[in-house]
Amino acid sequence: MMEIFFETKDVFQLKDIEKIAPKSKGITPMSVKDVLQSLVDDNMVDTERVGTSNYYWAFPSKALHARKHRLEELEKQHEEGNQRKKALQQAVDKAKVGREVNDEREDLLKELAALKNQRDHLKIELEKYKECDPEVVEEIRE
Repeated sequence: MMEIFFETKDVFQLKDIEKIAPKSKGITPMSVKDVLQSLVDDNMVDTERVGTSNYYWAFPSKALHARKHRLEELEKQHEEGNQRKKALQQAVDKAKVGREVNDEREDLLKELAALKNQRDHLKIELEKYKECDPEVVEEIRE
């Protein structure tokens, strides 16, 4: 359907398009209005109401301009993505400093795990003796 607009570079009413589209492009007459409306919704075809008539048009320059604008927008997003990637990579590199794998670090991590395990066991043991805590006994009495 867009070829009709680009080839003729003319303004059409709906009834004109309904006559031309089935003959020249093989679009079924029942779907011309739906196809045209979807093109209008996608901003590929312009429409304007003048008096009681609706006029439709699309020029190749508008399609070219829309593609250029979209390309510029995508290039900008790509550049922003690259900058964000660089910043994140720098943050990762900075975070890796001091985390190199060596024997001292391994020993410290093992010690940390052992201390966490000991803490957990002490918490469990503390829970066992909680019923003998003077504050808890006082609360029960009240």
